[in-house]
Amino acid sequence: MNTNAPDHIPDHELLEHFYSSRDNQWLGILLQRYTLLLLGVCMKYLKNEDEAKDTVQQIFLKVITELQKYRVDYFKSWLYMIARNQCLMRLRDKHGKTPTVLTDKMGLPEEENHIADLTEKDKLLGVMEAALLQLNAEQKTCVTLFYLQKKSYQDISEQTGFTLLQVKSHIQNGKRNLKLLVEKKMK
Repeated sequence: MNTNAPDHIPDHELLEHFYSSRDNQWLGILLQRYTLLLLGVCMKYLKNEDEAKDTVQQIFLKVITELQKYRVDYFKSWLYMIARNQCLMRLRDKHGKTPTVLTDKMGLPEEENHIADLTEKDKLLGVMEAALLQLNAEQKTCVTLFYLQKKSYQDISEQTGFTLLQVKSHIQNGKRNLKLLVEKKMK
């Protein structure tokens, strides 16, 4: 494996190298690239460094297993979704094992409010992901590149072959259609 300056190899190329060779070292480069991001996401949800580190390790194992079975196009957004789901599962497991007796006067503990907020956000993200899949191919591509991969209009134009005006139009129409689809599903 030639890993000259692996930091400069884009995610999609690392994935292609992995898919063609099935060499886990390519995944190692990708996972190393996002370790701090994963730790930050896990800390945000779990509020405990040891639990966050354990969860990052679980995420690594899940990523290696899932990528053996499925092809992923947008690694960073997919990885974030895996991390979020892993954290929510851990919170649900933890919550389920902690019996709490509530009375009318007690109210909800902060942790339960936090879990309820995360569950609502998780539902919204799930609806958004489903809505994104309903967009036409051009809108889905442009919206994903712009909002999830933080690409500029120019980068998207170069990557897709669309003119800058087409990119802007696809993003605006995709954003409007996403909003309409999400509002419809959340009613």
